[in-house]
Order: sequence, then structure tokens, then C-alpha cells
Amino acid sequence: MSNLVDAKVESLSFWHSSYPAPCQESPRLDEDLEVDVAIVGAGFTGLWTAYYLKTLDPSLSICLLEANFPGFGASGRNGGWAVGEMAGMGVRLSDENLRESAIRLQYAMFETVDEMARVIEKEAIDCHWAKGGQINLATTPAHEGKLRAEVQHWASLGFGEEDFRWLDPGEAEQLVRPRRNHGALFSPHCAAIHPLRLVAGLAATLEGLGVSIYSNTPVQSIQAGRVRTPEANVKAGLVVGATEAYTDSLAGRKREMLPYHSLMIATEPIPAALWEEIGLDERQTFGDPRRTVIYGQRTLDGRMAFGARGGYRFGSGIRTRFSRDEPIFEGVRHSLDDIFPALAGVGTAQVWGGALGIPRNWMPSVGIDRKAAFAWAGGYVGEGVAASNLAGRTLADLILKRESPLVDLAWVGPHFTPWEPEPLRWLGVKAFDFLGEKLDLREFAGKRVPRLLDGLYDRIVNK
Repeated sequence: MSNLVDAKVESLSFWHSSYPAPCQESPRLDEDLEVDVAIVGAGFTGLWTAYYLKTLDPSLSICLLEANFPGFGASGRNGGWAVGEMAGMGVRLSDENLRESAIRLQYAMFETVDEMARVIEKEAIDCHWAKGGQINLATTPAHEGKLRAEVQHWASLGFGEEDFRWLDPGEAEQLVRPRRNHGALFSPHCAAIHPLRLVAGLAATLEGLGVSIYSNTPVQSIQAGRVRTPEANVKAGLVVGATEAYTDSLAGRKREMLPYHSLMIATEPIPAALWEEIGLDERQTFGDPRRTVIYGQRTLDGRMAFGARGGYRFGSGIRTRFSRDEPIFEGVRHSLDDIFPALAGVGTAQVWGGALGIPRNWMPSVGIDRKAAFAWAGGYVGEGVAASNLAGRTLADLILKRESPLVDLAWVGPHFTPWEPEPLRWLGVKAFDFLGEKLDLREFAGKRVPRLLDGLYDRIVNK
């Protein structure tokens, strides 16, 4: 891996600044190369794909090509949720032709969390793993109605309380104690992690298996079995695209993925007495059903890592560094303090942001085009920490032509369709953000949300 200890890297996120030094530095590709599989992108998708390919077929020659270093993008900046959920499941489950496969996909996501734990233990990766589950808080009466309906929906599909369970306010209080408590939906299928530690552990494991990782090697274009970089070309039997929000940087793949920023803060260490007031004793992850999306976890060293969606930049621009005095982080901190007022006196240690990838239909996809010698996975809409593991296993089975229960799951299918050109793309996303914010404000004010607008929002995000 590239060195993660210099000041510029430490400023990328709390996960980067809290990663122990030193780290092994991986080289830049500066001469032509021929391999069986070339993977573009060394985030979670690329790393997991390489891991399962190499463990299933050790004879394969595999390289990963990374523009910066493993974990530079979303894989090193996220909220640290390995959650057994996937974007777009509502649409897949409502389609009679996909329902059976979609239900299997949902169970596969549950199993993925435990599969990750298996690999983490087998490879002795210290990533602060804690499978405490996920608590979706009802912080308004409207949230309570939505979450109760969600429990009933899952039950109608055959899922039991071992997967989704409604907690009344008294039960919820045993786990977490927010200022407003109207109950919660609990799922055990989620673990809190230190994501960069997982990235580093996987990268080190791959290097031990003989997989070559090249940092500071931006890919300029991908053609059938060929990858072009500034200093060298790679010939491969198959190329895997695992670039997520950075797909727009590749020639011929513009508008394939919309980079949408998420923003995070990490508090200073929280005193034990305050944790007694808050809860999260098992390091459960938490959020609520607001449309602007929030997510938090209790870190192993006793901080709160908390995030919220941040927005889209015109022309699919991506920011990688942020300053703690930017007003946008005041809103993130306000949301955290609004849920847990006891934290108001605890300082903010670090702020950061990063881009996640959103496909045009808001539904992640994995697939292979053998004629083009190209495979892909991504479009996780911010829920990729665990989904990328399932993607890696699925891609490995597809590439190796293995008979597997994974290769016909509901997300295996056609490639991503392009987004609209600018300024339509920017205007559409801005309108979407504006609608979500206004609907949230009405709910928090105790006002009724117009059913038409609520339905329109859900339809946009394929909920």
C-alpha cells in the first residue's frame, strides 16, 4: 500500500489519521504487463474480487491498478457499516419476475456480513469488527409509521424477527437513548468496522497471495482486454471495472456513475459517563428514516463517527479534502447533537467527505460481457461495504464460470445506463435534494407530508 502516514493522507479522514504506521508502499506501474485479470480500482470491490479469484484459482495472474492508493476513495472514507442491505431492493422485490431471486439476494446480503467476519478472522485482519446490529430510530411519529410498515412488509415476504424486529420505546432504550424515542427497527445483520484497516488488511493479504497492486497508476481507458495508463499498457484476458464514483474519469465511460458526496465528522473521545447516557454498548450502528440520510457508529476508541449526505457537484466533480471550518459540517454536527444532546460539549476531532457512486436507476449491478472481455460491479448508493464483498464473490464465480447460487441473483444483469448530460443532471439532483430536505423538515415539524410528493421521492430513488 502507499504510505498513509504523511499529513496530506491523514487529512483525508479520521480512518486515515487513526491508521497505525508504517504502511508498505506499493509501486507505480511503469512498464507493460500481461495478466489473466486486470482490476481497475483498489477499493473494496477490487480487493474482494481479487481475493476470491485468487483463493479459488491460485494459478491466476492478477493485478490491481489504482489511481491513488488502496482506500483513497469511498472505501477509506465511509461510515464503517458492513450492513446486510442493498439499495433498490424495494423495486426488485415488487417485481413478480424478480421477487424470488430478490429474496435470495436479500438472504445473500445477510450471509455476506458473516462471510466477511469469516475472512477477517481467517486472514487475521484487525479492523475493529463488532457485529452489534443496526438500529433504525423513529425520531418522529412519522418515522414510527414508516418503520412499522417496513417490518410488516418484510414479514409478508417471509422474513422473521430474527432479521427485522420492531422495538417499542422501552425496548429501544435498552440499546440506545436518543432525545426523541418513538421506537426503532432493529436488524442484527450489520457490523461496525474501521474501514481503512479492512482495506489495508485485504491489500496485505493479496500481496501475500501474489497479487500485484499498483498505486499512483491512473487508468485512462479500457478496451477489450487492454488497459491504458500514463506509463504502461496492460493486456489482460479480462478487465474488471471497480471504479465506483470515479468511473467518470475513464474515457468512454462518462456519465455512467453519478458521484454524490457524503460528509462525516468524528468527535473527540467521549467520557464513559456520557456513553452511559447514550448506550450503543455493543457498538450498534444507528440512523433514522430521514431522506437526507444519516448514519453513525461508536468507534472502538470511544468516539462517535457520524455522517450525512452532502450533495452533487456540477460536472460530476469530486472533492477529496475538506476544511473543518466549512459551514456544511455545522449541519452534520447539528444533526448529531439533536439526536444526542449530551454530546454538545464534546468537541469535533476531524471532518471529511468523499464521493459514493449512484447509477441512473439507483440500483447496484454486477455482470460480465465476455465478448468485450469486461466485468463490472458497483453503484452501491452508499451501502457498499458489505455489498462489495458479495460483488467480489459473484464476479469471481462469473469469471471462472462456476455453477453457483450467486450468478443468477437479481442484481446480476445489464450494464449501467448513462445519466443525462449537464446541466440537466445537476438540475435534477438539486431538485431531488431540495424535495428530500423539505419533506424531512415537514416531518420534524410534525406536519403531514403530501402523499404525492412522498411517493415521487420514493420513486426517484427506487425505494
